[in-house]
Amino acid sequence: MTEADQQKLSTFHTKSLRRILRIFWPQKITNQNLLIKCKQEDISILISRRRWRWIGHILRKSPVELTKTAMFWTPEGKRRRGRPKITWRRTVESEMANFQHTWGSLKKMAQNRQMWRNFVAVPHANGRRNGQ
Repeated sequence: MTEADQQKLSTFHTKSLRRILRIFWPQKITNQNLLIKCKQEDISILISRRRWRWIGHILRKSPVELTKTAMFWTPEGKRRRGRPKITWRRTVESEMANFQHTWGSLKKMAQNRQMWRNFVAVPHANGRRNGQ
C-alpha cells in the first residue's frame, strides 16, 4: 500500500467517525482526540495488525499450500528498468528488518499462537514498535 493510499484511508476513516459523531466543521477536534473519543486506533495500525495476523496464518500452513507457495515465490526473468515496485512482501520484509526478525524466527514464533498474538498486539505501523 502506498503512502497516498494510506492517507486516503485514514482520511476516510476519520471523516466517517466525524459523521457518525455529528462533529461538523465549526467544531474543532484533532484526529488524535477523535480516535481517543471513539476508542479507535489509527487505520494504519489496524492494517498492519491484520497483515501480521495473516502472515502468522500463512506461516502455520503446510509447505504444499498454495498461499504459502505464493508468498515465497519469486518470478523468473528481469524486471523493467527503474525503482523496484513496493510489493506486499517487500513491505513485510522491511517491517521484519526493523524488528530484527527473519523468516525463520517468525515461523518459529507463529507456531506458538499465544506468542504470535502477543507479537501482533504491539502496533507495527510504519515500522514502529513501542514508540521506536
